[in-house]
Amino acid sequence: MFKQIILLSLLFISHIAFSQLNPAITKWLQNTTVTGNYYVSGNSTAISNGILVNCQEVSYSANSVYVKTNGIPAYAVGPYLDGNPNQAGSQNAIFKFPLNPSKNTGALTATSGGNIGVFINGVAMFDYRDGVAWNTSTNSLCGGPGRTPCPGGMGATQAWNRDAVIAERAGFDCAKGHPAGTNYHHHQNPSAFKLDLNVVSNICNLYDADGLYTINSAQHSPLIGFAYDGYPVYGAYGYANNDGTGGITRIKSGYQLRNITVRTHHANGTDVGDGPVVNNTYPLGYFREDYEWVSHPNDQSYLDVHNGRFCVTPEYPNGIYCYFATVDEKHNSTYPYLVGPTYYGNVIASKVTNINESVTKYTPNTTSIGEQGNFNKSNFKVIVNSTAELIAIQATHFIEKEVNLELIDIHGHLIKTNKIHQGQTLSYFPTEDLYAGTYILKIFNREVNESHKFILTK
Repeated sequence: MFKQIILLSLLFISHIAFSQLNPAITKWLQNTTVTGNYYVSGNSTAISNGILVNCQEVSYSANSVYVKTNGIPAYAVGPYLDGNPNQAGSQNAIFKFPLNPSKNTGALTATSGGNIGVFINGVAMFDYRDGVAWNTSTNSLCGGPGRTPCPGGMGATQAWNRDAVIAERAGFDCAKGHPAGTNYHHHQNPSAFKLDLNVVSNICNLYDADGLYTINSAQHSPLIGFAYDGYPVYGAYGYANNDGTGGITRIKSGYQLRNITVRTHHANGTDVGDGPVVNNTYPLGYFREDYEWVSHPNDQSYLDVHNGRFCVTPEYPNGIYCYFATVDEKHNSTYPYLVGPTYYGNVIASKVTNINESVTKYTPNTTSIGEQGNFNKSNFKVIVNSTAELIAIQATHFIEKEVNLELIDIHGHLIKTNKIHQGQTLSYFPTEDLYAGTYILKIFNREVNESHKFILTK
């Protein structure tokens, strides 16, 4: 009896310790079986790349978490219609993040080209820039493929730095990502163009409207990544007030376009080398310096100069500093998009070659109901497209745990099965081999069990 009491006590303590693990340990999407897919231009059938998606292992010490990842998402990537010859490839990376991020009390640290953070599916997070800028000496663009390098070389900040989200839109895939070399990344909110309220790219017309998550204005957005200073990055919606009250609202960038027609000074009044005049070729917003930050002291849903705020979230009920993936009222991405142009905290995270300390491997708990257990039928849209001969199932929330799909005919016979993998929002069934009639679609895992009845016509 005494041994049983000790065992129960140890199990209870273990459960408490497990449940209180830092979200920087528990929120990464882990996978060791599912491989990724990519599209080539003109072919709507995705091709397997044979690379494991999401993160392959998470381990932690007292002060750090280590994430092993190939940098490949579960949603299909590509094509890139701006002539980008690259394809997403395995990064075989280990990222080290601090478990106890701290505010930077010294000189601000600017974000830079390349990785500034990592999404929870292991995909790279970039800031606004694309490596192209305005050379004020030659009055022309510099940097990037096929151009003269900018003064100071690659990565040097110029007076007028181009905004990738505006300038490279034609080269983003449906999930708003593209590769630099083989490093697939997002400069902005990683949700499908087609699901925005105002669709600014037609890339999803032929290729799946998939992404890391779907913006849902009725729910607090999921935690979608961590910046290099260790602070979490959330999606587009959160609590209106920093203390977790006020209901759900869109979290807004504090930056706005300047009222300028010529580019001669920065927003703080600094006289710099002239950029191109504002016109159709170089519209307002083409360069990062076209924006200015404006304080909104009476509205806590606006963010600070780093694109973040200290606030309560579902994962951090006691509050923490958070960045947000900012969008406008039509869900189109708004500058500075994710993090920046400076970090709030001390930049400690890095890509490492080896783990040189004793660590504990984190294994996700798959045996209990999780935080996403409040699903209902509004969390999935079932779209029957007789012309395209498919049934599409689109999640309207974040898929943290794999969802099973079963297509059943009116007589109760199982016809087809499929899945929506963690870090995806979309799956579908081809219908060219199905008869017209009534069908039932079952959507289930340990946290959701629902059925949708529909009629297939041919």
